Amino acid sequence: MSVLTRDEAQLRAQLLDVHRYTVELDLTTGDETFDSRTTIRFTARTDGNTFVELKPAELRTVTLDGHPLDPAALHDGRLALDGLTAGEHELRVDARMRYSRTGEGMHRFTDPTDGETYVYTQMFMDDVQRVFAAFDQPDLKAVFDLSVTAPEGWTVLANGVTEHLGQGRWRAATTPLISTYLVAVAAGPWHSVTTEHRGLPFGIHCRRSLAPHLDADVDEILDITRACFDRYHEKFEEPYPFDSYDQAFVPEFNAGAMENPGLVTFRDDFVYRSAVTDTERQTRAMVIAHEMAHMWFGDLVTLQWWDDIWLNESFAEYMGYQTTLEATRFTQPWVEFGVTRKAWGYDADQRPTTHPVAPEAVDDTASALLNFDGISYAKGASALRQLVAWLGEKDFLAGINIHFQRHRFGNATLADFIDSLAAATERDVHAWADAWLRTTGVDTLTPVLTADGTDGTRTLTVDRAGSRPHRVTAGLYDRDLTDDGRLTLRERIDLDIPQAAPQPLGKRPALLLLNDGDLTYAKIRFDADSSEAIRTGLSALPDPLTRAVVWNALRDAVRDGELPPAAYLDTARAHLPLETDLALVQGVLAFASAHIADRYLTPEDRPAALATLSDLCRDLLRRTEDGDNPGLRLIAVRHFIDVAAHPDTIAAWLADGTVPGGPELDPELRWRILARLAVLGAADEAAIAAELARDPSASGQEGAAHCRAALPDPEAKRAAWDAMFHGDDLSNYLFAATAKGFWQPEQADLVAEYVPRYYEDALPVAARRGPAIAMAAGRWAFPRHAVDGAHLTLGRTCLDASDPVPALRRTLGDELDDLARALRVRGA
Repeated sequence: MSVLTRDEAQLRAQLLDVHRYTVELDLTTGDETFDSRTTIRFTARTDGNTFVELKPAELRTVTLDGHPLDPAALHDGRLALDGLTAGEHELRVDARMRYSRTGEGMHRFTDPTDGETYVYTQMFMDDVQRVFAAFDQPDLKAVFDLSVTAPEGWTVLANGVTEHLGQGRWRAATTPLISTYLVAVAAGPWHSVTTEHRGLPFGIHCRRSLAPHLDADVDEILDITRACFDRYHEKFEEPYPFDSYDQAFVPEFNAGAMENPGLVTFRDDFVYRSAVTDTERQTRAMVIAHEMAHMWFGDLVTLQWWDDIWLNESFAEYMGYQTTLEATRFTQPWVEFGVTRKAWGYDADQRPTTHPVAPEAVDDTASALLNFDGISYAKGASALRQLVAWLGEKDFLAGINIHFQRHRFGNATLADFIDSLAAATERDVHAWADAWLRTTGVDTLTPVLTADGTDGTRTLTVDRAGSRPHRVTAGLYDRDLTDDGRLTLRERIDLDIPQAAPQPLGKRPALLLLNDGDLTYAKIRFDADSSEAIRTGLSALPDPLTRAVVWNALRDAVRDGELPPAAYLDTARAHLPLETDLALVQGVLAFASAHIADRYLTPEDRPAALATLSDLCRDLLRRTEDGDNPGLRLIAVRHFIDVAAHPDTIAAWLADGTVPGGPELDPELRWRILARLAVLGAADEAAIAAELARDPSASGQEGAAHCRAALPDPEAKRAAWDAMFHGDDLSNYLFAATAKGFWQPEQADLVAEYVPRYYEDALPVAARRGPAIAMAAGRWAFPRHAVDGAHLTLGRTCLDASDPVPALRRTLGDELDDLARALRVRGA
């Protein structure tokens, strides 16, 4: 299928003014396809030629101003509209469309728990063409009239309030001007909880089989929704621009959520079937706040072209975390951002595929899709956090409100936004944007302490490897000799980098920490004395955000070959049993197991690393025996299972249905244990089938697929491989679950023959099944465990000699770069 280029979009926007879509969808025509009838009313500003996009199973009829067009003229997803004359036009399209199993277009899902079926749309980027005909680019906004015929007993949700007309027919209220990719429909026998807030209908929706789990959390979800809604109305002068606010938790959703105006769709993993930590609840709150921010950033004011996706995602990411802090009970969202999201940005920004937060040119939609990554989200949000630190929140919000007022229900560019900021401040925001948004890579900040005379005082100079200006805080910590040498804060000093002059410090601190408070985006290094202070005193640092900065710096040092992986494990072993912040415990354990134990250490050193992590988890379990910290205990249980080298203990937990001292095993823990037992050869198909009979839910199906792929059996591996690469029956979630189970470091010899086969089979499945499966094939099905030079050479050779679809090429390039980094770390 053709991808839309920037040049084509600009030409079409110069020619057309699109007014209204009338879309009629019939969801009662069978399990494989649905009917789609579209009327588009538009104006051609001059005589000219253009095209409309559509990806049908069958194009029945097309008429332009009452004159029939040849359906056979549809080519590569485009229908030419040649010979347009200046003036008003009406295009009518009648088509049969395919349901999706990959989360793109109109996704259809049948719940294995109760047999109920649900459908929902994900129109992002160019997938509206899978649902109805459109002039599909973000700057051709229009109003939408939508009607849906659905099976009896279903409820239809859409961007506006929906009305049931009888006999399965539903009509949605006309939208204001929105972009095509933001149109949304979700239909099925939803379990719904509705209310009103400030005169607007609010609704929460999920599958019926998840109703008890949603009901258990609905007060929390609605409280967060109302609190964020109220906080945004304190920040923004422009009121919420749509007629209702529904949040639908939908199955097999590819992203975390999607900001459809008035109908936000979330992955229904956020409806918790099993126990979760408070950090996971905080993440859900942040996603709610993030998507609500999009109602203004992205929906009210929309990017003109996909080179400015940061105007959507960086702002929503920043506002999501900041508003969670300001409006909800959660007090440390920036800690989770620092230890997980920011690391995502740092990693992406050091690969060959890096790009500026605001790239100067994104040539087409396929390229644009690849930029929804750690740079557009985490680095962009970090840049905005730095902007607020430099500009001040008052001027920042004033600039935002000018931006909304100037571009409401329209489109905007980076230049437009910077102009709006400039109207609110005397600072040179254009220079700031050039330095922060148009450049790539991560600066590195290293403190240099110099003796100032003979009185023991020091001055600080910051060595900057990079080019960006930074406003940071330097934390000075001393040892409290009356409290076992615990590190205590002496003071925090604000610094502008580059410095005008060295900064006097007084007596030398035991620890000097740059970027204390994590307000900039840079790698941080330590002087020798500070490194020693961290080794002995990290867990005693009083602020979890300070500790997050330190742990991130240690992570960066490992990845850069400056800190031995074993030293990181030693630090974790010493300090994590004393850590109180759940996000830090989870983040450090995840890096230690998935990166250090599984990739950065050699296979010979891996068993000792797993033993260290097992001992660490045992310490956490002993610490939480009194039941006072169930979240910390849950993290310890999960990771103890994941690093178990022997089956006996976790097999006993599974047999007893509980961990001694708690918790009782819920479905997530049972499948986690069974997956690890499968890897260790202590489970078989009979055990998997029995567990699936106990939990036949969609999550159970995914757990069974994971476990079957993890069995150390040649036939099980062959069946999993064929399901992923030689058939098209696996949904996006089942593909990912199978892929996650397939490669295991303990089974390297068993799966060795599949490493070269991966490069033969990934390309055709990616081309055949589309971007979502292409990304899953590159991310989850990549043989990450095979850290050796031969694999790197093979991968690079295959990538250079082939022409994979862009989504797979990008993901493979990133994975191969991570493989090269792992080899460098081992070599260091």
